[in-house]
Amino acid sequence: MSVEPTHELIGQSGPDPIHIVEYDGGWPDRYADWFVRLQGLVPSAVRIDHIGSTAVPGLPAKPTIDIQISVPDVNAEETYVPAVESTGVLLRAREPGHRYFRPPAGQPRVVHIHVCSSGSEWETDHLLFRDYLREHPEARDAYAALKLELADRYRHDRIAYTEAKTAFVKSALIAARHT
Repeated sequence: MSVEPTHELIGQSGPDPIHIVEYDGGWPDRYADWFVRLQGLVPSAVRIDHIGSTAVPGLPAKPTIDIQISVPDVNAEETYVPAVESTGVLLRAREPGHRYFRPPAGQPRVVHIHVCSSGSEWETDHLLFRDYLREHPEARDAYAALKLELADRYRHDRIAYTEAKTAFVKSALIAARHT
């Protein structure tokens, strides 16, 4: 059964302040552990990638591993939701082209899992942004400074923090497409 995409938040969020830490060389190993786990659980996965700030060496980040699972059809939730949720993360948001999973409120945010359709704009943009920051230290450093400033300003408002990064991300994606 396919599910029509909507902007649906599922469940409640508890207080969870934004805390940025220096880059941790152990983040790639944590991703690798999740990769092996998810690869065995989600046979519909076309690819599984480490995205987000923890995937960029040298970039300070919230200590949460972001993982992107690309599937043939994100709307075919029955092919991946039960498997992803079996790892202890819950479906928290459903939006067009993307599903978002994280640990239940009150538990540490050790991982965020994002599911998208293979070949989608969601998939492409997240990989392109990660790769651009990896290849352009000046952009990485500018993004780090912005994240630290915004984390201080919006410590208790994750939505405002994320939205305030949008202009930088869009600008970096434009630059990445022209390099």
